[in-house]
Amino acid sequence: MMTNPSTGNGSALDWFKSSYSTNDGPECVEVATTPGTIHVRDSKHRHGPRLAFGPRVWSAFVSYAADH
Repeated sequence: MMTNPSTGNGSALDWFKSSYSTNDGPECVEVATTPGTIHVRDSKHRHGPRLAFGPRVWSAFVSYAADH
C-alpha cells in the first residue's frame, strides 16, 4: 500500500464514486484504476491523502469487506 501515489505517466486519474454515496447523504470513497494499481481517496477530501493497492491486495480487501 502507498499513500499519495503517482500514476507514473502524469495523466489524470478517472475517479468513480461509491454507489453508496449520494448527493443527499454522506459521501464515501472514490476509486480509480490504472494498470496494476487501484487508487482510493475520501470523496470529501479529494486533494487529501490517497491509498494505492496492487490487484491481489485489493481483491483480498474487497473479499474481506464483503464478508463482514
